[in-house]
Amino acid sequence: MASEHETTGEGYERVEHYNSAGIERIGTHYTDILKAIGEDPEREGLKRTPERVAEALQYLTHGYDIDPGAILRSAIFTEQYSQMVVVKDIEVYSMCEHHMLPFFGKAHVAYIPNGKIVGLSKIPRVVDAFARRLQVQERLTNEIRDCIKEAINPHGVAVVIECSHLCMQMRGIQKQNSVTTTSAFTGVFLEDQRTRDEFIKLISSKLH
Repeated sequence: MASEHETTGEGYERVEHYNSAGIERIGTHYTDILKAIGEDPEREGLKRTPERVAEALQYLTHGYDIDPGAILRSAIFTEQYSQMVVVKDIEVYSMCEHHMLPFFGKAHVAYIPNGKIVGLSKIPRVVDAFARRLQVQERLTNEIRDCIKEAINPHGVAVVIECSHLCMQMRGIQKQNSVTTTSAFTGVFLEDQRTRDEFIKLISSKLH
């Protein structure tokens, strides 16, 4: 298991672990890809490129090794709070499974508790766990919704994701300013227009 250390301040050190066998296997394929596109993988600027790309790919897809449900279950608390909980503007970085190009933007997540709440930081962690996989935005939206619903059975869950897709901006139709919005709702967000409207208003407002 290969590791990279990054010291970010006194008393704190971030350590990244990579699967050495996976790095070697993926790197070999990228060496072949460089040759196939007419490049020389032995020239100075490309000598370590297959290894770097393999490490980046492992990081960008490390969500496969994370159980999003376990993230939520690790911080569930009994609380008699029955109003909407909204965590908005959560950064999203993922990779389109069709072209393996990035898509990125923001997620807005809300739920209405049914006797249980979750630690606020766990919601962005769940977003990351699902996003750091090969994805389509529609499935990503549903997976976040369903994970929260299964973990705490709230009165309702709402998820809206807004992303720019490089597969549409750098290639194909090449529409650089296009943004894709997806939504998924359960419970009162699905059944009550006023609740849904309140959620949309909250994620659209600048309150800070």
